[in-house]
Amino acid sequence: MEINQVVGPLYCTHRIPGLEHCALRVLKDRKGKLLVATDPVGTRPGNWVFTVSGSAGRYAMGNPDILTDLTIGGIIDDWAPETIAQPAPATTSNGGPGEQPAPQSSDRAQAA
Repeated sequence: MEINQVVGPLYCTHRIPGLEHCALRVLKDRKGKLLVATDPVGTRPGNWVFTVSGSAGRYAMGNPDILTDLTIGGIIDDWAPETIAQPAPATTSNGGPGEQPAPQSSDRAQAA
């Protein structure tokens, strides 16, 4: 699964069988690349969504015979795209980064 943003709808007049009634959306990934996905959930431009790809994309449409490899799985209600998760630095008994944490009190009692 990946997080993408909906840019807008994609209109196509001629489609292969199985895609005649599927809503299509243009998405933008985090690098700015444009993608096309089927939309069974009813998104709007600007929505942040998570997508499923490959065979999971076909199953997410409710019919594995639909020829899609990217489907919107849901609209994200609360997410801060500018926040990037960073691993917490390891601390020591002095609180310095990069060292092992101090043992818990029960560990000290067993070591004594």
